[in-house]
Formats: sequence, structure tokens, C-alpha cells
Amino acid sequence: MKGINKITTFFLMGIALFSSCIEDQDFDQYDDLALEPVLEASILYVEAPERVINLATATNFYTEDFNFDAFSADVFADRVIDGSITYIVTNTTSKELEVSIQFLDEGANVLDTENFTIAPAPTAVLQREIAYGGTGRSIDIIRNTSSIRVSALNLGDTTSTSNLPDPKVTLQSSGKFRVEIK
Repeated sequence: MKGINKITTFFLMGIALFSSCIEDQDFDQYDDLALEPVLEASILYVEAPERVINLATATNFYTEDFNFDAFSADVFADRVIDGSITYIVTNTTSKELEVSIQFLDEGANVLDTENFTIAPAPTAVLQREIAYGGTGRSIDIIRNTSSIRVSALNLGDTTSTSNLPDPKVTLQSSGKFRVEIK
């Protein structure tokens, strides 16, 4: 009798277990899934020593166009949602300087410009974050950027030298963008 009760109990528990765990599977969850990772990378690093600034005969001591197709590559441009670019400008020279960054499209048309006027040393680091997409500037600026132009003007003289070791101006920039994978 005890054996029959055990068998009946296990049988009823088995039926209860299997019937309680059965649920229709929803494989449409994949369609509802949104993958939007944030990608972060360095964009530019430029430095100019004060001795180079002093050697320049014009106030514009530095201009260079950097090919930058990373933004306009289809894999990024078609998927970017929004993001920001952070600029850090440090000036340890004895001169007031103006640094300009321009985003250019394939035809060398200016899409966006960011200007920095930075006092001579001693100075704090100048940091600025510019948002693109959402409530910031148009994300199309980023999507259509093919090159970046950096130029710098000496608003001071060409003879003085900072008493700080290794006086120079540096520009660093990095981007942080949210992209849609699916």
C-alpha cells in the first residue's frame, strides 16, 4: 500500500510539475530588442612647441587637414544616434592663442566650427564638450564629416618664451557616440 501511495504521489507531482512549467515560447522578443552601445575613441592629438610658434612669420603658425572618414563610413554614419565630442586645450606658452577646429565634408565645405581662445601660461586646462544629435547640434554634421581642419593663431609676440619647462600648446579630442546595432 505504501508503494502505491508513493507511486501515486510521484505521478501527481510529475503531472503538476510538467503542466506548471509549460508556457508558449515567444521568439518575437528578438524583434523588440534594441542594441545601442556607446563607442568612445580618441579623435585628435596635436601639439606645437613654443619654439615652433616663435619661428612662424605669420600669426597663423599651424594649419592642417586630417583625413577622417571614420564618421562618414556607412557602418557608422547609418547607425549613429547621438553623441558628443570633448576637446581639451592646454597652453603652457607665453602667448595668447586661438585654436580653431573645423569639420569638413568631402567637398571641403565647412560643416561645423569650434573656436578656442586661450590665455598664456599659467593657465587652467580649457575643456569643452559639444553634443550632436538630440538637443545638441545636428547629427548630420558628424555623419557627413570627411576631414578635420585644425588651425592655430598666435595672438601674442614671436620673441617671448615661457619660463615653464617644455612650453607648448596641445589639443586633444575624443568622441563618445551611441550607435544602433539592430
